[in-house]
Amino acid sequence: MTEEPLAPELPLLTLREGLPGVVDTPEALARSVAALASGAGPIAIDAERASGYRYSPRAYLIQLRRAGSGTHLVDPAALSDLSGLAEVLAEEEWILHAATQDLPCLREVGLEPPSLFDTELAARLLGYPRVGLATLVEEICGYRMRKEHSAADWSTRPLPDSWVEYAALDVEVLDEIRDRLWTELGESGKAEWAQQEFAHLLTFRPLVRQEPWRRTSSLHQVRGRRGLAAVRELWVARDQIARDQDVSPSRLIPDSAIVAAARAMPTGRRALLETPGFQGRGAGRYSATWIAALDAARALPEQDLPTHTLRTDAPPPPRVWADKDPIAAERFAASRTAIIDLSEQLSVPVENLMTPDTVRRILWRPPQVESADMAAAVRIALASMHARPWQIGLVGEILIQVITQIPGD
Repeated sequence: MTEEPLAPELPLLTLREGLPGVVDTPEALARSVAALASGAGPIAIDAERASGYRYSPRAYLIQLRRAGSGTHLVDPAALSDLSGLAEVLAEEEWILHAATQDLPCLREVGLEPPSLFDTELAARLLGYPRVGLATLVEEICGYRMRKEHSAADWSTRPLPDSWVEYAALDVEVLDEIRDRLWTELGESGKAEWAQQEFAHLLTFRPLVRQEPWRRTSSLHQVRGRRGLAAVRELWVARDQIARDQDVSPSRLIPDSAIVAAARAMPTGRRALLETPGFQGRGAGRYSATWIAALDAARALPEQDLPTHTLRTDAPPPPRVWADKDPIAAERFAASRTAIIDLSEQLSVPVENLMTPDTVRRILWRPPQVESADMAAAVRIALASMHARPWQIGLVGEILIQVITQIPGD
Protein backbone atom coordinates (compact mmCIF):
# COMPACT_ATOMS: atom_id res chain seq x y z
CA MET A 1 0.00 0.00 0.00
CA THR A 2 1.28 3.44 -0.94
CA GLU A 3 1.21 5.94 1.93
CA GLU A 4 -0.38 9.33 1.37
CA PRO A 5 2.32 12.03 1.22
CA LEU A 6 2.36 14.38 4.18
CA ALA A 7 1.00 17.86 3.52
CA PRO A 8 3.85 20.39 3.36
CA GLU A 9 4.29 22.40 6.52
CA LEU A 10 3.13 25.98 6.20
CA PRO A 11 5.79 28.68 6.40
CA LEU A 12 6.07 30.68 9.61
CA LEU A 13 4.46 34.10 9.72
CA THR A 14 7.20 36.73 9.96
CA LEU A 15 7.30 40.49 10.36
CA ARG A 16 7.40 42.37 7.09
CA GLU A 17 9.13 45.48 8.43
CA GLY A 18 11.38 43.90 11.04
CA LEU A 19 11.19 44.05 14.83
CA PRO A 20 9.47 47.24 16.07
CA GLY A 21 10.65 48.99 19.19
CA VAL A 22 8.50 49.38 22.27
CA VAL A 23 6.97 52.85 22.53
CA ASP A 24 7.58 53.89 26.13
CA THR A 25 8.39 57.62 26.01
CA PRO A 26 6.19 60.61 25.13
CA GLU A 27 8.49 61.42 22.19
CA ALA A 28 8.22 57.91 20.74
CA LEU A 29 4.47 57.95 21.30
CA ALA A 30 4.14 61.23 19.38
CA ARG A 31 5.98 59.69 16.43
CA SER A 32 3.72 56.62 16.49
CA VAL A 33 0.58 58.75 16.70
CA ALA A 34 1.74 60.80 13.69
CA ALA A 35 2.50 57.61 11.73
CA LEU A 36 -0.88 56.07 12.53
CA ALA A 37 -2.66 59.30 11.59
CA SER A 38 -0.94 59.27 8.18
CA GLY A 39 -1.98 55.69 7.44
CA ALA A 40 -5.15 54.53 5.72
CA GLY A 41 -7.98 52.15 6.52
CA PRO A 42 -8.95 50.30 9.70
CA ILE A 43 -6.52 49.84 12.59
CA ALA A 44 -5.62 46.37 13.86
CA ILE A 45 -5.36 46.33 17.66
CA ASP A 46 -4.42 43.76 20.29
CA ALA A 47 -3.45 43.93 23.95
CA GLU A 48 -1.33 41.79 26.24
CA ARG A 49 -2.15 41.38 29.92
CA ALA A 50 -0.45 39.45 32.72
CA SER A 51 -3.21 36.98 33.55
CA GLY A 52 -2.05 34.41 36.05
CA TYR A 53 0.61 36.79 37.37
CA ARG A 54 -1.14 40.05 38.24
CA TYR A 55 -4.44 40.82 39.92
CA SER A 56 -5.17 43.72 37.60
CA PRO A 57 -6.47 42.91 34.10
CA ARG A 58 -4.73 46.02 32.79
CA ALA A 59 -2.97 46.11 29.43
CA TYR A 60 0.83 45.96 29.66
CA LEU A 61 1.33 46.22 25.90
CA ILE A 62 -0.92 47.52 23.14
CA GLN A 63 -0.17 46.48 19.55
CA LEU A 64 -1.40 48.61 16.65
CA ARG A 65 -0.99 48.23 12.90
CA ARG A 66 -2.41 50.29 10.05
CA ALA A 67 -1.72 50.21 6.32
CA GLY A 68 0.90 52.80 5.48
CA SER A 69 2.02 53.32 9.08
CA GLY A 70 3.55 50.00 10.15
CA THR A 71 3.30 48.32 13.55
CA HIS A 72 3.53 50.15 16.87
CA LEU A 73 3.86 48.54 20.30
CA VAL A 74 2.77 50.92 23.04
CA ASP A 75 3.66 50.41 26.71
CA PRO A 76 0.72 52.03 28.57
CA ALA A 77 2.34 51.43 31.96
CA ALA A 78 5.20 53.77 31.02
CA LEU A 79 3.01 56.53 29.57
CA SER A 80 0.73 58.79 31.55
CA ASP A 81 -1.10 60.43 28.63
CA LEU A 82 -2.56 58.44 25.73
CA SER A 83 -4.99 61.15 24.66
CA GLY A 84 -3.22 61.74 21.34
CA LEU A 85 -3.43 58.05 20.52
CA ALA A 86 -7.08 57.96 21.61
CA GLU A 87 -7.85 60.83 19.22
CA VAL A 88 -6.42 58.97 16.22
CA LEU A 89 -8.10 55.71 17.20
CA ALA A 90 -11.47 57.44 17.53
CA GLU A 91 -11.53 58.17 13.79
CA GLU A 92 -11.38 54.67 12.27
CA GLU A 93 -12.72 51.13 12.61
CA TRP A 94 -10.76 48.82 14.90
CA ILE A 95 -9.94 45.24 13.95
CA LEU A 96 -9.74 42.96 16.99
CA HIS A 97 -9.74 39.22 17.52
CA ALA A 98 -12.05 38.21 20.40
CA ALA A 99 -12.87 41.83 21.22
CA THR A 100 -14.44 41.14 24.62
CA GLN A 101 -11.03 40.07 25.94
CA ASP A 102 -9.32 43.34 25.09
CA LEU A 103 -11.97 46.06 25.17
CA PRO A 104 -12.06 46.40 29.00
CA CYS A 105 -8.30 46.94 29.37
CA LEU A 106 -8.21 49.29 26.39
CA ARG A 107 -11.05 51.35 27.85
CA GLU A 108 -9.15 51.49 31.14
CA VAL A 109 -6.43 53.55 29.42
CA GLY A 110 -8.92 55.77 27.61
CA LEU A 111 -9.10 54.03 24.23
CA GLU A 112 -12.65 53.62 22.87
CA PRO A 113 -13.54 52.23 19.43
CA PRO A 114 -15.91 54.21 17.19
CA SER A 115 -16.67 50.95 15.35
CA LEU A 116 -15.05 47.55 15.20
CA PHE A 117 -14.66 44.31 13.30
CA ASP A 118 -14.16 41.18 15.41
CA THR A 119 -12.41 38.50 13.36
CA GLU A 120 -13.29 35.72 15.82
CA LEU A 121 -16.98 36.60 15.85
CA ALA A 122 -17.07 36.97 12.07
CA ALA A 123 -15.55 33.50 11.69
CA ARG A 124 -18.19 32.08 14.05
CA LEU A 125 -21.01 33.60 12.00
CA LEU A 126 -19.46 32.08 8.89
CA GLY A 127 -19.34 28.61 10.41
CA TYR A 128 -15.57 28.22 10.66
CA PRO A 129 -15.04 25.08 12.79
CA ARG A 130 -12.08 26.65 14.63
CA VAL A 131 -11.83 30.38 15.18
CA GLY A 132 -8.56 30.93 17.03
CA LEU A 133 -6.26 33.54 15.53
CA ALA A 134 -3.55 31.01 14.66
CA THR A 135 -6.08 28.86 12.83
CA LEU A 136 -7.43 31.79 10.82
CA VAL A 137 -3.89 32.84 9.92
CA GLU A 138 -3.31 29.34 8.60
CA GLU A 139 -6.59 28.99 6.69
CA ILE A 140 -6.79 32.50 5.26
CA CYS A 141 -3.20 33.66 4.98
CA GLY A 142 -1.34 30.36 4.57
CA TYR A 143 1.06 30.86 7.47
CA ARG A 144 1.51 29.22 10.86
CA MET A 145 2.10 31.15 14.06
CA ARG A 146 4.20 30.40 17.10
CA LYS A 147 2.19 30.68 20.31
CA GLU A 148 4.87 29.94 22.91
CA HIS A 149 4.45 33.28 24.73
CA SER A 150 0.66 33.32 25.04
CA ALA A 151 0.85 32.80 28.83
CA ALA A 152 3.84 35.08 29.48
CA ASP A 153 4.04 37.67 32.26
CA TRP A 154 3.66 40.80 30.13
CA SER A 155 4.38 43.05 33.10
CA THR A 156 8.04 41.98 32.75
CA ARG A 157 10.42 44.77 31.77
CA PRO A 158 12.38 44.90 29.59
CA LEU A 159 10.46 42.66 27.22
CA PRO A 160 12.62 40.02 25.48
CA ASP A 161 12.88 40.42 21.70
CA SER A 162 11.12 37.08 21.17
CA TRP A 163 8.11 38.40 23.14
CA VAL A 164 8.11 41.65 21.17
CA GLU A 165 8.07 39.69 17.91
CA TYR A 166 5.26 37.45 19.17
CA ALA A 167 3.17 40.50 20.14
CA ALA A 168 3.74 42.27 16.82
CA LEU A 169 2.75 39.17 14.84
CA ASP A 170 -0.69 39.21 16.51
CA VAL A 171 -1.62 42.25 14.38
CA GLU A 172 0.54 41.54 11.33
CA VAL A 173 -2.24 40.13 9.13
CA LEU A 174 -5.44 41.08 10.95
CA ASP A 175 -6.37 43.46 8.13
CA GLU A 176 -6.01 40.68 5.56
CA ILE A 177 -8.18 38.36 7.64
CA ARG A 178 -10.76 41.10 8.10
CA ASP A 179 -10.99 41.76 4.37
CA ARG A 180 -11.41 38.08 3.54
CA LEU A 181 -14.06 37.51 6.21
CA TRP A 182 -15.95 40.66 5.21
CA THR A 183 -16.12 39.38 1.63
CA GLU A 184 -17.40 36.01 2.83
CA LEU A 185 -20.01 37.66 5.06
CA GLY A 186 -21.33 39.58 2.08
CA GLU A 187 -21.40 36.51 -0.16
CA SER A 188 -23.26 34.46 2.45
CA GLY A 189 -25.86 37.13 3.21
CA LYS A 190 -24.58 37.58 6.76
CA ALA A 191 -23.04 41.04 6.51
CA GLU A 192 -25.97 42.73 8.24
CA TRP A 193 -25.88 40.15 11.03
CA ALA A 194 -22.20 40.89 11.57
CA GLN A 195 -22.77 44.64 11.60
CA GLN A 196 -25.43 44.26 14.27
CA GLU A 197 -23.13 42.04 16.33
CA PHE A 198 -20.21 44.44 16.05
CA ALA A 199 -22.42 47.36 17.06
CA HIS A 200 -23.59 45.35 20.06
CA LEU A 201 -19.97 44.69 21.06
CA LEU A 202 -19.47 48.42 21.50
CA THR A 203 -21.79 48.21 24.52
CA PHE A 204 -19.94 45.27 26.07
CA ARG A 205 -18.94 45.57 29.71
CA PRO A 206 -17.59 42.71 31.85
CA LEU A 207 -20.17 40.98 33.99
CA VAL A 208 -20.02 41.96 37.66
CA ARG A 209 -20.79 38.72 39.46
CA GLN A 210 -22.74 38.41 42.67
CA GLU A 211 -20.83 36.44 45.30
CA PRO A 212 -17.85 35.66 43.03
CA TRP A 213 -16.40 33.33 45.68
CA ARG A 214 -18.97 30.76 44.53
CA ARG A 215 -16.84 30.24 41.41
CA THR A 216 -14.12 28.62 43.51
CA SER A 217 -13.03 25.46 41.73
CA SER A 218 -14.38 22.22 43.27
CA LEU A 219 -16.74 24.15 45.56
CA HIS A 220 -19.15 21.20 45.24
CA GLN A 221 -16.81 19.19 47.49
CA VAL A 222 -17.63 21.44 50.46
CA ARG A 223 -20.50 20.23 52.61
CA GLY A 224 -22.62 22.38 54.87
CA ARG A 225 -23.20 26.09 55.16
CA ARG A 226 -20.37 26.48 57.71
CA GLY A 227 -17.96 25.06 55.15
CA LEU A 228 -19.30 27.48 52.54
CA ALA A 229 -18.71 30.32 54.98
CA ALA A 230 -15.09 29.19 55.33
CA VAL A 231 -14.68 29.24 51.55
CA ARG A 232 -16.17 32.72 51.41
CA GLU A 233 -13.98 34.12 54.20
CA LEU A 234 -10.80 32.62 52.77
CA TRP A 235 -11.67 33.75 49.25
CA VAL A 236 -12.36 37.34 50.37
CA ALA A 237 -9.16 37.45 52.43
CA ARG A 238 -7.10 36.12 49.52
CA ASP A 239 -8.75 38.54 47.09
CA GLN A 240 -7.93 41.53 49.29
CA ILE A 241 -4.26 40.56 49.60
CA ALA A 242 -4.03 39.88 45.87
CA ARG A 243 -5.60 43.25 45.09
CA ASP A 244 -3.24 45.09 47.45
CA GLN A 245 -0.16 43.29 46.12
CA ASP A 246 -1.33 43.19 42.48
CA VAL A 247 -0.67 39.47 42.18
CA SER A 248 -2.90 36.73 40.86
CA PRO A 249 -4.90 35.23 43.77
CA SER A 250 -3.87 31.71 42.77
CA ARG A 251 -0.22 32.63 43.37
CA LEU A 252 -1.01 33.11 47.07
CA ILE A 253 -2.96 29.90 47.62
CA PRO A 254 -4.81 27.87 44.99
CA ASP A 255 -8.55 27.22 45.02
CA SER A 256 -7.81 23.62 46.01
CA ALA A 257 -6.26 24.90 49.25
CA ILE A 258 -9.35 26.95 50.08
CA VAL A 259 -11.58 23.93 49.54
CA ALA A 260 -9.29 21.66 51.58
CA ALA A 261 -9.20 24.13 54.48
CA ALA A 262 -12.99 24.56 54.38
CA ARG A 263 -13.38 20.80 54.70
CA ALA A 264 -10.74 20.29 57.42
CA MET A 265 -11.24 23.59 59.31
CA PRO A 266 -7.72 23.59 60.87
CA THR A 267 -7.44 25.58 64.11
CA GLY A 268 -3.76 26.48 64.25
CA ARG A 269 -0.82 27.43 62.04
CA ARG A 270 0.77 23.99 62.10
CA ALA A 271 -2.45 22.24 61.17
CA LEU A 272 -3.13 24.83 58.48
CA LEU A 273 0.28 24.37 56.84
CA GLU A 274 -0.23 20.60 56.84
CA THR A 275 -3.46 21.08 54.86
CA PRO A 276 -3.10 20.23 51.15
CA GLY A 277 -2.34 23.34 49.10
CA PHE A 278 -0.84 25.38 51.96
CA GLN A 279 2.81 24.71 51.14
CA GLY A 280 3.74 27.79 49.08
CA ARG A 281 5.24 31.11 50.17
CA GLY A 282 1.83 32.78 50.31
CA ALA A 283 0.50 30.08 52.61
CA GLY A 284 3.11 30.65 55.30
CA ARG A 285 3.50 34.40 54.92
CA TYR A 286 -0.20 35.05 55.38
CA SER A 287 -1.00 32.11 57.65
CA ALA A 288 -2.38 34.39 60.36
CA THR A 289 -4.82 35.85 57.81
CA TRP A 290 -6.00 32.41 56.70
CA ILE A 291 -6.52 31.28 60.31
CA ALA A 292 -8.42 34.49 61.11
CA ALA A 293 -10.69 33.85 58.12
CA LEU A 294 -11.44 30.32 59.33
CA ASP A 295 -12.08 31.61 62.86
CA ALA A 296 -14.50 34.18 61.44
CA ALA A 297 -16.38 31.43 59.64
CA ARG A 298 -16.57 29.35 62.82
CA ALA A 299 -17.93 32.31 64.79
CA LEU A 300 -20.70 33.31 62.37
CA PRO A 301 -24.25 33.00 63.71
CA GLU A 302 -26.35 30.42 61.90
CA GLN A 303 -28.53 33.05 60.27
CA ASP A 304 -25.50 34.71 58.66
CA LEU A 305 -24.16 31.61 56.98
CA PRO A 306 -24.33 31.60 53.17
CA THR A 307 -27.06 29.63 51.48
CA HIS A 308 -26.20 26.53 49.45
CA THR A 309 -27.10 28.27 46.19
CA LEU A 310 -27.05 31.85 45.02
CA ARG A 311 -30.45 33.51 44.96
CA THR A 312 -31.11 34.63 41.40
CA ASP A 313 -33.92 35.50 39.05
CA ALA A 314 -32.54 33.12 36.42
CA PRO A 315 -34.61 30.04 35.49
CA PRO A 316 -33.59 26.73 37.04
CA PRO A 317 -31.38 24.38 34.98
CA PRO A 318 -33.39 22.81 32.11
CA ARG A 319 -32.71 19.32 33.49
CA VAL A 320 -35.20 19.98 36.32
CA TRP A 321 -37.89 21.65 34.20
CA ALA A 322 -39.80 18.42 33.68
CA ASP A 323 -40.43 18.20 37.43
CA LYS A 324 -40.97 21.90 38.10
CA ASP A 325 -42.95 22.87 34.99
CA PRO A 326 -43.66 20.10 32.41
CA ILE A 327 -45.16 22.58 29.93
CA ALA A 328 -42.03 24.75 30.01
CA ALA A 329 -39.95 21.58 29.57
CA GLU A 330 -42.00 20.67 26.51
CA ARG A 331 -41.47 24.16 25.06
CA PHE A 332 -37.74 23.92 25.71
CA ALA A 333 -37.41 20.55 24.01
CA ALA A 334 -39.33 21.70 20.94
CA SER A 335 -37.38 24.94 20.60
CA ARG A 336 -34.05 23.22 21.16
CA THR A 337 -34.66 20.86 18.24
CA ALA A 338 -35.72 23.71 15.96
CA ILE A 339 -32.78 25.95 16.95
CA ILE A 340 -30.26 23.15 16.40
CA ASP A 341 -31.74 22.52 12.96
CA LEU A 342 -31.48 26.24 12.18
CA SER A 343 -27.88 26.29 13.43
CA GLU A 344 -26.93 23.49 11.08
CA GLN A 345 -28.79 25.05 8.17
CA LEU A 346 -27.10 28.43 8.58
CA SER A 347 -23.70 27.13 9.79
CA VAL A 348 -23.89 29.40 12.83
CA PRO A 349 -23.22 28.06 16.35
CA VAL A 350 -26.34 27.76 18.52
CA GLU A 351 -24.95 30.18 21.12
CA ASN A 352 -24.43 32.85 18.44
CA LEU A 353 -27.98 32.52 17.12
CA MET A 354 -29.16 33.63 20.55
CA THR A 355 -27.64 33.33 24.00
CA PRO A 356 -28.92 30.21 25.82
CA ASP A 357 -29.84 32.29 28.89
CA THR A 358 -32.14 34.48 26.80
CA VAL A 359 -33.85 31.43 25.29
CA ARG A 360 -34.33 29.84 28.71
CA ARG A 361 -35.76 32.98 30.27
CA ILE A 362 -38.37 33.53 27.57
CA LEU A 363 -39.44 29.86 27.57
CA TRP A 364 -39.55 29.48 31.33
CA ARG A 365 -41.82 32.46 31.83
CA PRO A 366 -43.31 33.75 28.53
CA PRO A 367 -45.07 37.13 28.52
CA GLN A 368 -48.47 36.97 30.21
CA VAL A 369 -50.55 38.39 27.39
CA GLU A 370 -53.39 37.31 25.15
CA SER A 371 -52.50 34.97 22.29
CA ALA A 372 -53.07 37.70 19.72
CA ASP A 373 -50.46 39.87 21.44
CA MET A 374 -47.90 37.13 22.11
CA ALA A 375 -45.71 37.65 19.03
CA ALA A 376 -45.22 41.34 19.69
CA ALA A 377 -44.67 40.74 23.42
CA VAL A 378 -42.01 38.10 22.79
CA ARG A 379 -40.15 40.36 20.37
CA ILE A 380 -40.23 43.21 22.88
CA ALA A 381 -39.02 40.90 25.67
CA LEU A 382 -36.15 39.57 23.56
CA ALA A 383 -35.09 43.10 22.61
CA SER A 384 -35.12 44.07 26.30
CA MET A 385 -32.66 41.20 26.88
CA HIS A 386 -30.39 42.68 24.18
CA ALA A 387 -31.16 40.19 21.42
CA ARG A 388 -30.26 41.72 18.09
CA PRO A 389 -32.87 42.21 15.31
CA TRP A 390 -31.39 39.46 13.13
CA GLN A 391 -31.58 37.04 16.07
CA ILE A 392 -35.16 38.00 16.83
CA GLY A 393 -36.07 37.56 13.17
CA LEU A 394 -34.71 34.00 13.16
CA VAL A 395 -34.79 32.46 16.64
CA GLY A 396 -37.52 34.79 17.91
CA GLU A 397 -39.93 33.40 15.34
CA ILE A 398 -39.17 29.86 16.55
CA LEU A 399 -39.82 30.86 20.16
CA ILE A 400 -43.07 32.62 19.23
CA GLN A 401 -44.29 29.55 17.39
CA VAL A 402 -43.38 27.18 20.24
CA ILE A 403 -44.96 29.39 22.92
CA THR A 404 -48.11 29.78 20.84
CA GLN A 405 -48.41 26.07 20.13
CA ILE A 406 -47.61 25.01 23.72
CA PRO A 407 -49.36 27.60 25.87
CA GLY A 408 -49.18 27.53 29.64
CA ASP A 409 -52.05 27.31 32.07
